[in-house]
Amino acid sequence: MRHFLLATAAFACATPALAETPEQVAEAALEAAPVWDGHNDVPEQLRDRYRNMLADFDFTDTAKAPSNGWSEGGMHTDIPRLRKGHVGAQFWSVYVSANLPDADATVAVLEQIDVMKRVIARYPEDLAFATNSDQVAAAMKSGKIASLLGMEGGYAISDSLAVLRQFYALGARYMTLTHSMKMSWADSATDTPEHDGLTPFGEQVVREMNRLGMLVDLSHVSEATMMDALDVAKAPVIFSHSGARAINGHARNVPDSVLARLPKNGGVVMVVALPGYLSEAQRQWYANREGEKARLESLWRGQPDAVDAALAEWDAAHTMPTASASDMADHIDHIRKVAGVDHIGLGGDYDGMDSGPVGMEDVTGYPALFVELARRGYSKADLQKIASGNVMRVLRAAETYAASVRDMPPIETPLPEE
Repeated sequence: MRHFLLATAAFACATPALAETPEQVAEAALEAAPVWDGHNDVPEQLRDRYRNMLADFDFTDTAKAPSNGWSEGGMHTDIPRLRKGHVGAQFWSVYVSANLPDADATVAVLEQIDVMKRVIARYPEDLAFATNSDQVAAAMKSGKIASLLGMEGGYAISDSLAVLRQFYALGARYMTLTHSMKMSWADSATDTPEHDGLTPFGEQVVREMNRLGMLVDLSHVSEATMMDALDVAKAPVIFSHSGARAINGHARNVPDSVLARLPKNGGVVMVVALPGYLSEAQRQWYANREGEKARLESLWRGQPDAVDAALAEWDAAHTMPTASASDMADHIDHIRKVAGVDHIGLGGDYDGMDSGPVGMEDVTGYPALFVELARRGYSKADLQKIASGNVMRVLRAAETYAASVRDMPPIETPLPEE
């Protein structure tokens, strides 16, 4: 019996412990480091669906929210689904249309800051307003969802660094330099370039954001603007919701020339979940459909019903390709290959699109992505960095730089002559 027991013990010592499954690795990573999402458009939904009136808004169940005019379904985000998706910190995007005149955009963004602050205050058991990294860490530790504000589109500052400073004072902690259209001081990724990147004033905007400790967001900007911002920046930049252009060629995605500069800058690409930016096949489908629509409009001038009928036939014969968590993981793989795992985050763009990828249609989908990454060999430590560790490092670095120049006076620019 003694020999049997010794042999059994020796066998047990020689047998490796059972490997953790991808599901277990993903769950452990998300428990240790919940997702810090870079971009969510709930404020836009409040504006479109509720006109910023919160009496009928229930953030514990938004699945049956009223129509917003461009999407038939309910919202992608509410508190129970954020919990299910392991979201522990969220940049809420206080976006307004780039078509608004500058002064109107300024007022509208102020309204969006106000309404999101009211939502956060309304759910104190679940949400905690945060303006710095320590507050984010404290909120996560207490089990609340840290709630930060991010501005999407520099047109809202009305070409004024004074207005920029006041937005920062109200709690905005990043600003996307452009949106879909170029501005007087910066080129957009999706508009005809005019400045070859940033103008001298645009460079001053980046410098002043660094001085304040406000993150410079380069999603939506042109490649030249990305390069100029990296030339000027003294603190890490972010891409709050972008993919890798080598995987999907959309102009909104980040080219390798920029990814290669991220290690020196320290910034992060927060990978988007928008299917059209993930799946190259879907991007090609959209381009082909636009081409077919243009052809039909040329053939059937002044006959919109004929165009619509023929386009419906084309749609029936050409199924739109879908995107999945695997497509999103492909972007993460590529960014890791070029820039490294320290420069990856997540920025879903939920409630700013019709739907997320298959299996990740709303904010509950992040665990599926992490399981996919774990299947690909990402370690728990890697996944914790991607979930929130990298973004925390970036915000702390921006705060550290701002503290180092606290004696620097605000950048002044003259008012235009009246």
